[in-house]
Amino acid sequence: MAWFKKTKNGNKKVKIPEGLWVKCNNCKEIVYRKEVERNLQVCPKCNYHFRINAKQRLNLLIDGGSFDEIGSEISTSDPLRFRDSRDYTERIKESVSKTGLSEAVITGEARLKGIPVVIAIMDFHFMGGSMGSVVGERITIAAEVALEKKLPLIICSSSGGARMQEGMFSLMQMAKVSAAIGRYKSSGRPYISVLTDPTFGGVSASFAMLGDIIIAEPKSLIGFAGPRVIEQTIKQQLPDDFQRAEFLLEHGLIDMVVDRKHLKETISRLLNLTK
Repeated sequence: MAWFKKTKNGNKKVKIPEGLWVKCNNCKEIVYRKEVERNLQVCPKCNYHFRINAKQRLNLLIDGGSFDEIGSEISTSDPLRFRDSRDYTERIKESVSKTGLSEAVITGEARLKGIPVVIAIMDFHFMGGSMGSVVGERITIAAEVALEKKLPLIICSSSGGARMQEGMFSLMQMAKVSAAIGRYKSSGRPYISVLTDPTFGGVSASFAMLGDIIIAEPKSLIGFAGPRVIEQTIKQQLPDDFQRAEFLLEHGLIDMVVDRKHLKETISRLLNLTK
């Protein structure tokens, strides 16, 4: 198939093979996909951090072959028999098929640069990383295991908030997980919260903001409600960078903004300081 085709006015029209290039959401440049992949899914032109799934982030952070999953036996039910345009159970099956995950979070024990840790990683690709009862239960178990074994706890958040299909069952997870985190933190062990794009709703309003140290990836969107809702509520225009990681750092809501390529090294250095 030809890449170039002459149009009537003599100009050449470029036909880009599907999947070979990717358009950056930030600088709008067309970038060679393999170059982005080699750069840990970060745009080489402007340093924009593309969203990655839970398995990619797990491989980025932990030592190879060290992950031992916990909580995987807990599966999602449909307590409200919820249906909007589709059955809730159908949406779950679609997300399982699309992501290869059983829920919107992976939890387990692992090693990070040789340091034993308990880690939980949320995946926005699974129903928007929404927090249902299984997500809450898995993270609660992770905190309890970390408390029992006296291990550091790392949670990487990426979520649109609570899962509406589970109603009050979902909202209860905010209190349950926060209580588990509170019990864990009383032991004096470090809890490191990593905020990625995006982290919103009930997740940011609970455990994501409870870290002893809160780290965010560059330009991550972080907040509770979206900017449009806030503008409609307060009847004011918000700054252009409102809810970006750098804005939150400037206003003291998070502790660090760290590039993806430095994230593992930064976390290991922080953990070594707590020994």
